[in-house]
Amino acid sequence: QVQLVESGGGLVQAGGSLRLSCAASGSIFSINAMGWYRQAPGKQRELVAAITGGGSTNYADSVKGRFTISRDNAKNTVYLQMNSLKPEDTAVYYCNADLTTTTYYHRNYWGKGTLVTVSS
Repeated sequence: QVQLVESGGGLVQAGGSLRLSCAASGSIFSINAMGWYRQAPGKQRELVAAITGGGSTNYADSVKGRFTISRDNAKNTVYLQMNSLKPEDTAVYYCNADLTTTTYYHRNYWGKGTLVTVSS
């Protein structure tokens, strides 16, 4: 049973920093891609950052220069370093992974989310 567990969310003041972690566990054969999405109240879920199996990264325009996605393949973990946080970054952040397991090829998984609140 594959699980994605996020951690690191919390309440910070504008201009502060947080580091989110997402650890994948289970019978994982390979990680094809991992990323972070976020959803604010009344808005659709949007891609924040992603990293492919080859190490390529992609960021939403709104977070470029402020957020950095990285991974530790040995730990099946992806990180999102968030600097210079703004109130508009407030959202539930969800970890997403495209994994190949012992059972499925290129299956998509979601974490339950971690809340990030940025006060003004």
